[in-house]
Amino acid sequence: MDILQKSKNNQRRIGLTGGIASGKTTITNYIRKHKNIPILDADNLSKELIKPNTYGYKKILDYFGNKIIDNKNNSDKAINRKLLRKIIFKHSKSKEWIEKLLHPLIKEKMIEECSQYKNNQTIVLVIPLLFEAKFEDICTEIWLVKCPKEIQKKRLIKRDKISEKEASESINLQLSFEEKRKFSDIILDNSDDQNKWIDTIRELL
Repeated sequence: MDILQKSKNNQRRIGLTGGIASGKTTITNYIRKHKNIPILDADNLSKELIKPNTYGYKKILDYFGNKIIDNKNNSDKAINRKLLRKIIFKHSKSKEWIEKLLHPLIKEKMIEECSQYKNNQTIVLVIPLLFEAKFEDICTEIWLVKCPKEIQKKRLIKRDKISEKEASESINLQLSFEEKRKFSDIILDNSDDQNKWIDTIRELL
């Protein structure tokens, strides 16, 4: 039995996932405020893994060149994450390449951080691309945020200041809710302003 399996046997690891702009951050903030539970966020780990002079940073610069550096807004030559997102959104080969680079690194880092909370009975792992990146094996259960595409689209347009077409394309790049639902244990309903998901969290945590 490996270390990962040993720690899982003694710990409840909730994988929180959902489509882009489905409300994961709102739900995460609620858990952080009302429950004394450690939260590990894959997006935050991703940011750490591409900071200047890291392995991920050097690999990305080798692949994309200096055009990916944000020269205008920083002196440490950090990667322009907005430009990087735009490039991989438009080029499927670049998207595939960066996912092959970062997903294993994020997974390794998340497992490492899980071990730091081995004495906690429950931890929450926020993983937007949980299914796409195949992170199911590090979770003991999966909670999926439910949100209609139209609401997702409106939130995404407002949040990222993008067009309706760009918002639709971003949503469609991910697995559909219906596909994710087949492999999820709990559905957190964030379809309207009633915050039905709060009752579910109170019941389960």
